[in-house]
Amino acid sequence: MWFILSLIAIAFWGGSDLFSKIGSKPEDKYSHWKIVMAVGLVMGVHATVELLLGAEFNPSDFINYLPATALYIASMILGYVGLRYIMLSVSSPICNSSGAVACILCLIFLNQKPDVFSWIGIVFVCIGVTGLALVEKKNDTEVAELQSKKENKKYISGFIAVFFPIFYCLLDGLGTFVDALLLDSGKVNEESANIAYEYTFLFMAILAFIYVVVIKKEKIKLSYEKPKLAGALCETAGQFAYIYAIGSNPVVAAPMISAYCVFSVVLSRIFLKEKLSTKHYLIICTVFVGIIMMGISEGLAG
Repeated sequence: MWFILSLIAIAFWGGSDLFSKIGSKPEDKYSHWKIVMAVGLVMGVHATVELLLGAEFNPSDFINYLPATALYIASMILGYVGLRYIMLSVSSPICNSSGAVACILCLIFLNQKPDVFSWIGIVFVCIGVTGLALVEKKNDTEVAELQSKKENKKYISGFIAVFFPIFYCLLDGLGTFVDALLLDSGKVNEESANIAYEYTFLFMAILAFIYVVVIKKEKIKLSYEKPKLAGALCETAGQFAYIYAIGSNPVVAAPMISAYCVFSVVLSRIFLKEKLSTKHYLIICTVFVGIIMMGISEGLAG
């Protein structure tokens, strides 16, 4: 089941990337907080519906799951800031190399041993994600150099290129490991963890609203924020599938789900009319081979 859930998370998080990129305008310096508002609102509604339908939840789960929640939300906010400068910085695939970081941590500390097909899948996915990161970095560096000549944005580009991908990758990878550790130890179950995470995100959305609308007097136009709301819906659906996939098989699911960046690249080429190079196609095929290997492993296990 973890394999199907991982595919669902990949599809929805790819959509979340696409819509969030569309909704992030370089001229809007509060765009990342507006995305936080949208995501927190949708997640809060979803968590409330879960409770009304009888989901199991204990207020202490907020504290039990807080280490993973804090790491996830911090990395996501960094990612949302970086989206404003997507043509000047290293793009999101580099951030999603965090799946490999989480996988290594899970192997070392959780002592989980994948089978041969899973190992092959992990290697292919990690190669694909890393390869995509390198290709995107080269493309973004070339664009940044051209842009800096025209608009003197050299320092902005350099700052983003170094800061956002590295810290997003470390925080998200550590968050995935802590997530797997908490779920594996039984301190919190998947359902309670997801509700705790979503309500914490709602709390962050409220703080963002107070900062942007009340303190900074920024006006929110719902018609202008539709892409952010669409991204929030995709993010929430992906998170719901992700938490159960990680709870079931963290060592294999973590690097597999990190491959959603490949899907988001494909979507950006389709809907944003960007072209795929031969290298991109090779990388996508590599990741798909890895996913197929993981699917074979899941089928044999079942």
